[in-house]
Amino acid sequence: MNIDLSGKRVLIGVTGSIAIYKACEVVRLFIKANAKVKVVMTKSATKFISPLTFEALTREEVLRDDNEKWSSNLNHIDYSKWADIFIIAPATANTINKLSKGIADNILLQSALAFNKPLLVAPSANVNMIENHYTKGSLKMLGVNDVTIIEPQNKLLACGDVGNGALAKPQEIFYQGAKALLKEEYWDNRRVVVTGGGTIEKIDEVRYISNFSSGKMANALATALYLRGADVCLITTRPHQDIPKDIYVIDVESSEEMYEYLVDALRVAKKGKMTKASLNSTNPIQIIKKRPFLFMVAAVADFIPKYPQQGKLKKSSLGDEWCLELIKNRDILKSIDKSGVVTIGFKAEMDRERGLESARSMLDSKNIDGVCYNLLNNSESFGTETNSITFITKDKMVNLGERDKLSLSFKILEESKNLSNE
Repeated sequence: MNIDLSGKRVLIGVTGSIAIYKACEVVRLFIKANAKVKVVMTKSATKFISPLTFEALTREEVLRDDNEKWSSNLNHIDYSKWADIFIIAPATANTINKLSKGIADNILLQSALAFNKPLLVAPSANVNMIENHYTKGSLKMLGVNDVTIIEPQNKLLACGDVGNGALAKPQEIFYQGAKALLKEEYWDNRRVVVTGGGTIEKIDEVRYISNFSSGKMANALATALYLRGADVCLITTRPHQDIPKDIYVIDVESSEEMYEYLVDALRVAKKGKMTKASLNSTNPIQIIKKRPFLFMVAAVADFIPKYPQQGKLKKSSLGDEWCLELIKNRDILKSIDKSGVVTIGFKAEMDRERGLESARSMLDSKNIDGVCYNLLNNSESFGTETNSITFITKDKMVNLGERDKLSLSFKILEESKNLSNE
C-alpha cells in the first residue's frame, strides 16, 4: 500500500548487529513514502556496513562519532531537533540497556537522550541476551517511559540459536513508524470494527456460493485506521498478508460466522478504552469514552443454500439438471445492535440510474449513519488497486473521487469524523 509521508522527517539509528542489512530496507521504505530520512550510526555499526550505503540511499551525511561538527548541523542536537520520529533499528541489547539507564556514551545514545518526540526501538540480539532479566527490565522501563518497542521475531537466529531476538520485518518497522507520524487524537485508541470480503456459503464440502469482493478495500481501511492510531478488529473472508500485524484479524467464511464474530466484536468495542480528559477540563480526573465505529465493507451473500450438504454431492446422483434451492439470508447490517456505534455501510451498484438512490435508502432501511457508494462497471471492477467512492449521510453527499484504496480510506475517515458528535 502506498503510504504518503510527504513533509515527515525520520531519524534512523543503527547499531552493531548482524541484522543491520535490514536497516537499509527500512530506510528505503521511508524514502519510497516520500519522507526525509537521516541516519546516525554507532562505531560498531560501521564494522558491519559502510556509512556510504546509507548516504547513497538518503542523500544525507550519516552522523557518526568521528564526524560530528558544531560548525554545521551535523551533530546530535541538531539531528534530534530536525526529526519528527527516531527509530533505532536494529537496537542491540547493549544499546537497550544503556538507553533505559540514560547512558549516552556514543553519538547514537546522545541523540536519543536529546530527543523529545516519539522514539521507537526495534531490538535485535541473541535469544539469551534478549531474555536476560536485565534486558527484559530495560525494555519494560523504556515502555513505561512511552518508548514504542517493535517486538522482535521468534525464529532461527544468525548465531544458530532458535528463539526470540530476530529484528522485526522492515515492513512492520515502517508501519509502526508511519503510525507514530500519522496518529490523530480523534482516532487514537478508538475501537473500530471493519468487515471485509465476500462471504462463502457452502453448498457441500467442496462447492460454495460467493462473490467477487476481494477484501482489498477493507484491508486498506483497516490499515488507514491503524495508522491513525485506532484499535482495529478486522473480520474478513479474504487474504490480508499486506496489513500491519498489530491489527487484530478474525478469519471467517460464512455470513453466519461473520455475524457471530461481529456481534461479539461490537460487544467488546462498546466497552471502549478510556482516556483521561484534557488538563484544561474543569474536572481533570474526568474520563471520556470514545464512541466505537463499524465499517461494514463485507459483501454478504443475499441468498444462501437452503440445504447445505455434508460430504461431496456426486455428479451422477444430480442428473443432467441441478436445481439448487436458495433462501434469503439474514441482513447482518440491519439486524445487529448498533446502539452507541457509529456505523458506515458500503454499497456497490452497477445500476447507473437507480444505484445512488438505492445507496441513500440504506440510511433509513438499515438505520446507519453513513454510506460509501461505489458505482461499478462490471466484474472486472473487483480486486483493482483503485476505487471510487461517494460518501453519503442524511445531511450531505461528498464525491471522494477515484484514487488508490489507502488514500481513499483516509478520505473516508475524515468524513466519518463528523458523525460521532464529539
